[in-house]
Amino acid sequence: MSASLKVVRPGLFDTVQDTGRTGYMALGIPTAGAMDRIGLRLANALVGNPPDTAGIEIGVMGPDLLVEADSVRVALVGRLSPSLIEGPDAPPKPLEADRTHLLKRGQILRVGMIEGASTAYLSVAGGLALPPFMGSLSTYSRAGIGGFDGRRLAAGDSLPLVLASAAPGDERKLGVAFDYGRGPIRVVWGPQDEYFSDEGKRTFITAEYRASKEADRMGIRLEGPVIAHATSVASGGADIISDGIAPGAIQVPGAGLPIVLLADRQTVGGYPKIATVTSVDLPRLGRLLPGQTVRFEAVSVEQAEKLRREQEAQLLRAIAGLTTARPVGGIDLVRLYEENLIDGVIYDPTAV
Repeated sequence: MSASLKVVRPGLFDTVQDTGRTGYMALGIPTAGAMDRIGLRLANALVGNPPDTAGIEIGVMGPDLLVEADSVRVALVGRLSPSLIEGPDAPPKPLEADRTHLLKRGQILRVGMIEGASTAYLSVAGGLALPPFMGSLSTYSRAGIGGFDGRRLAAGDSLPLVLASAAPGDERKLGVAFDYGRGPIRVVWGPQDEYFSDEGKRTFITAEYRASKEADRMGIRLEGPVIAHATSVASGGADIISDGIAPGAIQVPGAGLPIVLLADRQTVGGYPKIATVTSVDLPRLGRLLPGQTVRFEAVSVEQAEKLRREQEAQLLRAIAGLTTARPVGGIDLVRLYEENLIDGVIYDPTAV
């Protein structure tokens, strides 16, 4: 019997994602990949996977997964409140996120809702035994390619595992939750900022915008003040000859409301792009929920590169700072000895 995780109950939008399908945009194939690359890398680091190993991207609410393997080690990263169901009549046992868990055959992992964000990640030690498409396991559901049959996970799906059982070892957790930053989303002007009036550009960087319900892995339509296009004939107004779209490109159609394009964005587009989100802040947008608000701040390319290098250093420190996690519902003898023994005598502070 092959080892797998079976979807007992699907979440809202759970897909298999890795770091993306790069090098094929000229063929019209979008990159796809994780909306929050930091969350995926942390989850992979916790279970000892290479950073580009595919995991499950959880959208808003995660699935219930039945363990059909001798054992499996998983990591959950994000604002989750998962639980473990150990039998048909057993009540769910709360689990912690931002750490690993060793699961055994017949147990059900209930991933649960994400609190205050749209995206979280589940990584499996050893990875998923799925065939790559164009060098990647990332799901691009609009074309039905990659991941598990090119679609989001559904009830009855069995995700095959590379490892039939988990290797022995301690569970691990993040030392502290990763700080994604706060404040305005940093952008670099262009590549078609000349298609907008000075007033339109001032509006863009001073106004507050709200994520609409039209938000998914392709992009987010924002609601707020209208951004004015330039009126000169030479500028072309709200239309351009279609050109390539980078991650985080912000298109502004004729209606004047911005659209931030994300992982599943189209490869080319015919609306002018007022600015492009810096790579340091793309993970923040990948976690944005409808109704949440954002502001934008323009920075130089040099500043954007410096911010990204600083974030990478922060991420590497977080990975280096992973610590041993206590067993769930069990006794950690090492911690017991360290914290409750003084010179070999059990100390009970209440017995005074």
